Amino acid sequence: MKITIVTPAPAASRTGNRHTAQRWAAMLRAAGHKVALATQWHSGKPDVLFALHARRSHASILRFREAHADGKLVVVLTGTDLYRDIGYDPDAQQSLQLAQRLVVLQDEGLKALPRRLRAKTRVIYQSSQVKAKPTPPRKTFRVCVLGHLREEKDPFRAALALKHIPKAETIELVHLGQSMSPAMAARATTLMAEDPRYRWLGGMPHWRALGGLARSQLMVMSSRIEGGANAIVEAACVGVPVLASAIPGNIGMLGADYPGYYPLEDETALAKLLIKAMRYQAYYQSLKRGIAARRHLFRPQNEQANLARLLRELA
Repeated sequence: MKITIVTPAPAASRTGNRHTAQRWAAMLRAAGHKVALATQWHSGKPDVLFALHARRSHASILRFREAHADGKLVVVLTGTDLYRDIGYDPDAQQSLQLAQRLVVLQDEGLKALPRRLRAKTRVIYQSSQVKAKPTPPRKTFRVCVLGHLREEKDPFRAALALKHIPKAETIELVHLGQSMSPAMAARATTLMAEDPRYRWLGGMPHWRALGGLARSQLMVMSSRIEGGANAIVEAACVGVPVLASAIPGNIGMLGADYPGYYPLEDETALAKLLIKAMRYQAYYQSLKRGIAARRHLFRPQNEQANLARLLRELA
């Protein structure tokens, strides 16, 4: 098949959407398909067009449907699509209607869609081939945050939680991610000055970020909105447990029974879980068991098989 994958994230981007598009392109090429990766669709007739992001890729989706009324179109829904845009944005809503298939990246995503659209929606969990092994420091409890500094990520919640953790605790918080605005960078700088246990290291290549993850005892996923975080996939594959905001996108990735949720935007509750993980080995091990129990969902062969099944449905 000739397949085009459209993502609004440019080639140099380190966003999760770009990683998804690149990984799917590699998987589909390995399966023998001819795959083009672009930020917009303008011309040509692929056998299937994958469009990541219902709102931001809407212009490409509309152009494709107007040019090819019978063309095979798959719209992959991001967190901002599911938990914000489709509720009010007419472009995002039209994209849902125009697609033959919709894809969500975790099973809670189905619940965010109108019932009439669920029959044409498929769940495809993302995967990772991370081979790093956990190598956390022995004398310090290191916590990492993987995520760019943007409002949707609630990026400073873990840093704010440090204010509720006694100075005597040997904890350090390492934040890996690019600032998306000068104001965000300034906020991170201020928080570092207020508490040296917090270190924001900025953006870095993906392999280095994964190294930072592997050198941590714990990861915090504090997002306000998530479609299906790549960072959770990577943490599960490395074996690093997660404390996560109790939002649908995180629950869909970690499971309803996972023991590491805190109420969204509640740094006091997050601090209590961090202290509990540091002081009580039984709780920390329950987090490790919980993340290990989800690892099977994030195997590359499962993602490849689900992509292949989707293409067979469209053939």
